[in-house]
Amino acid sequence: ARFHGNPRSGRWELVGPRPPLAAMFADGTAPGADVQSLWRSARSARCEAKSCQTGRISTAETAVQSHTSRDAGVQTDQSKDAVQDFQQEVQVDYTSLLSFLQRVEDAVIKELNKNWKSRAFDGFEVNWTDQNETVLCLHTLSYPEAQDQNLQVTSVSWNATGSVVACSYGRLDGGDWSTEKSYVCTWNLDRRGLNPQRPDLVVDVPSSVMCLAFHPSQPSLIAGGLFGGELVVWDTSRTEDPVIWRTGMTDDTHTDPVYQVNWLPDAKHRNRARLLSVSTDGKILVWREERDGRLALAEGFAMVAQQIPRSTQLKKFAWGEAAVGVTSLSFSHFDPRVFVVGVEGGYSLKCSTAAETLALHRAGSSVPLRAPAELAFSPHGGPVYSVSCSPFHRQVLNLFLSCGTDGQVHLHSMLQTQPLVSLQLSKKYLFCVRWSPVRPLVFAAASGEGNCNKCFCFVGDVHLFDFGKSSQKPAVSIKQAAGERPVYCLEFNIKQTRLLAAGDATGTVKVWQLSSDFTEQGPREMTRLEQLASEITD
Repeated sequence: ARFHGNPRSGRWELVGPRPPLAAMFADGTAPGADVQSLWRSARSARCEAKSCQTGRISTAETAVQSHTSRDAGVQTDQSKDAVQDFQQEVQVDYTSLLSFLQRVEDAVIKELNKNWKSRAFDGFEVNWTDQNETVLCLHTLSYPEAQDQNLQVTSVSWNATGSVVACSYGRLDGGDWSTEKSYVCTWNLDRRGLNPQRPDLVVDVPSSVMCLAFHPSQPSLIAGGLFGGELVVWDTSRTEDPVIWRTGMTDDTHTDPVYQVNWLPDAKHRNRARLLSVSTDGKILVWREERDGRLALAEGFAMVAQQIPRSTQLKKFAWGEAAVGVTSLSFSHFDPRVFVVGVEGGYSLKCSTAAETLALHRAGSSVPLRAPAELAFSPHGGPVYSVSCSPFHRQVLNLFLSCGTDGQVHLHSMLQTQPLVSLQLSKKYLFCVRWSPVRPLVFAAASGEGNCNKCFCFVGDVHLFDFGKSSQKPAVSIKQAAGERPVYCLEFNIKQTRLLAAGDATGTVKVWQLSSDFTEQGPREMTRLEQLASEITD
């Protein structure tokens, strides 16, 4: 049998005898067939132009900068003629110059020697600042609620970093001081978004706060003296209950208002400090911290008229009025045992913490009180409100300033009773005086015009005095308080020495920025101060 193609049907037909089924379906093995695919090659040919990869790109590196460069001078080229003219202009006749110098040599050396010995320009510095810009007001701070009560700023203080200023509110011109509510407020001048009428911290105090003092090394601690004689220490980092120590009302507590507080180093405990307070009850008390939040009396002194040196005894006090009211105090920077106090009788008194004599008629204290007075200086014409020892100490020249209601500032040496200089700034009460921490010849005073002692009509000024410019009048007088209101307190900033804070009767604290005239020490300035003292004493 065989296959034959039928052209009509287009099919293949079997021709001849058919084999049996067994023969037709017998097992067999055929060789494999290899069929080449034409589809892939055709497809690749059609898609070659549509491949995802781009064709090869020819590249070449080219320098960023240009191939050629040329230097161009800023100035114009100079012609040869100009160079020659310039060279001719600077030609020097050295022979004639030498002859001239030889002729004037003796005269020049003589004048230079005279200038070297002259003191005409000692301490002189050129003032590059206009007078109107010498002192600028940086901040005007206030607490509206205190101003609504007509409270006055009684004290100001800078903290240990020099960035925070605090003030106490109270009354110095009348009213029921003991029961009227007052405040202690603080402002961080470095804080972004400072609001002058919104203090960072406000502490409510049940009675008038008469004085403040920040701790010398712990920026958050501040001590205050109250009208009732009590002392309180606040921690400004504690917003809910900032009181951490207080004296309470005991037999040791002052019986009159506390007018000044000072932090003292504790010789036995380096990490602790003691607190000193002065009052018009005549007592100077030193307090130590107790664990239960109390301030306990450690030692004390009492000013008694009978125990003040007889040569200048305060004669206005009778035996029955033995207590001498203390209004202010300042420690010597030369000898930490020596301090000066101002008293209501108009005197400044040199005192010592090493005194051993017991004070008379001072019963009722838990510790024996001693009599510290060693020397009384020539008096003012009224009560002394402030004293300030010079921070620039020399063993031969221990100086301090005092001021009072007579409108005068006295410059004293602790070595003699008479003042070296007596300055009548004007017919004004002087409430505060402070020596500059950086300029030996500069001090500041706070004043108010006193028309009468009953109504206390004042015009508030801040006076800046520079002995290098004048020994008779202030270098600058600043009008601080609007209307007839006095300036009661001021403090230099010992960290940021261009800042001076002053508080007044309007309830306002102004922060003044001083120019370099008042903050940069001139050459031989200490020598000039010693000369001033020696010229007067001679």
